[in-house]
Amino acid sequence: MAVDVVRDGHVATITLNRPDVLNAFNTAQLEALRDALTEVRQDPAVRAIILTGAGERAFAAGADIAEMRDKSPREALAFAQLGHAVCSLLETAPQPTIAAINGFALGGGCEVALACDIRICSENAQLGQPEVTLGIPPGWGGTQRLARVIGRAAAKELILTGRRIGAEEALRRGLVSAVYPLAELLPKARELADRIAANAPIAVRYAKEAINRGTESDLETALAYEAQIFALAFDTLDQKEGMGAFLERRKPTFTGA
Repeated sequence: MAVDVVRDGHVATITLNRPDVLNAFNTAQLEALRDALTEVRQDPAVRAIILTGAGERAFAAGADIAEMRDKSPREALAFAQLGHAVCSLLETAPQPTIAAINGFALGGGCEVALACDIRICSENAQLGQPEVTLGIPPGWGGTQRLARVIGRAAAKELILTGRRIGAEEALRRGLVSAVYPLAELLPKARELADRIAANAPIAVRYAKEAINRGTESDLETALAYEAQIFALAFDTLDQKEGMGAFLERRKPTFTGA
């Protein structure tokens, strides 16, 4: 399978599985990832999603150049729109998404990682948007999300040069939030996912949505939206459970109700 999905407790791990081509995205794999994300997003038992790549060398080395090379402009547009659809599913998923970047995350691989809420990587990771070295600009959101994550000037430098950066520079620039030895990457991603999944799922969803909406709005609008979802949370059983557990000095049991 081009994409594997494993559910364990409240965490779903999605693995890009084309290690023979460094998990490069062709149309079939993009469609499989789109379908997997669509299904997992709708599962109320899933409270966090981990996305990673099979093998030790790559998260995803980019789009499959062998497939892209002979595309017409019309075909390239459809391919770009499919990539955007996948990234949008990650970005707007009600569950937090974690990219566990094990090796190369280049081009489309970096763009898919950028669409995740949290990115962590292995010490051997290399990230970048090298599309200009192939005669094209980024096409799955790299020009927009990378600038929002690390700033316009830094994004322009990486995109316009096509330069790759290693794990430590990615951490320093804020592209990833942590770097781990390769063997520890997935356990650390799972630890992070479990910590998220232990919290009230509606509150987590509201908080993610507020951050996503707010960073694209003026401050006054964003603060008004935050106040509204704060109030809405008081109509959930999880709010009663969380505050009751705090006052009773016990661990809460959240149901997402």
